Amino acid sequence: MWTLTGFADEISPELDEQLDTLAEESISYMELRSVWNTNVLDLTDDELDRVKSAVAERGIGISSIGSPIGKVPVTDPFGPHLERFRRALRAAEAMRAPYVRVFSFFIPEGQEPDRYREEVLDRMGAMTGEAEDAGVMLLHENEKEIYGDVPSRCVDILAGVGSPVLRAAWDAANFVQCGVTHPYDEGYASLRPYIEYVHVKDALSGTDRVVPAGEGDGQLPETLSALRASGFDGFFSLEPHLASAGKYSGFSGPELFRKAAGALKELLRKQEIEWA
Repeated sequence: MWTLTGFADEISPELDEQLDTLAEESISYMELRSVWNTNVLDLTDDELDRVKSAVAERGIGISSIGSPIGKVPVTDPFGPHLERFRRALRAAEAMRAPYVRVFSFFIPEGQEPDRYREEVLDRMGAMTGEAEDAGVMLLHENEKEIYGDVPSRCVDILAGVGSPVLRAAWDAANFVQCGVTHPYDEGYASLRPYIEYVHVKDALSGTDRVVPAGEGDGQLPETLSALRASGFDGFFSLEPHLASAGKYSGFSGPELFRKAAGALKELLRKQEIEWA
């Protein structure tokens, strides 16, 4: 059975409103990216404890730490960022989250990504090694302007590092916004061996506007059908970005988050896919 989760900060910066809306949608997990207008990696230990207590009281689990790790220029020194990554691992341990979301570093504008391939693989390998020691799985999210923006370079990272604790978070909307106009046709087969987790948002090719699942060019119905046929059993994380989408986060508000949840549930119903 597939499990729904979501970036709860898309609902509100306030934890109580996040949890209320998740409960109304019968969603029992959240992907922790920020709360109280503070990124998860900048929360103090006491604040993490407050979050942990609140979600436990409401019966909500943490599916993943939605960290911004890897959303820095590949030309920046790696040492300070590696320390920040370790904070993400500690947050995962504190929240009992099995996953940490990561990215593969911004490439300088106008330069060829291949020029930075070895540096990216070295950094991803170093983080993966520490994640393995910590018992945490990393989810590489394809994203605009990073090395792993298109399917071929995502596969390059995942195969190049070659670790069972570095897996893919499939994001169809981000592929569309990177010029992959048919993500399922162009990337699913090569990435399926690595797909561990799915971020649910859709986008229109040409305008790059983010829309509810199934209303854009991300080929969500085809992807859901193929995942079911392959025996996929994992998390589907709502990341709607319906009100605003920034470089490091997005926002929808309670009403649009509910709209996004409804769109995904309707796609699942049409294919008679059960979820929890």
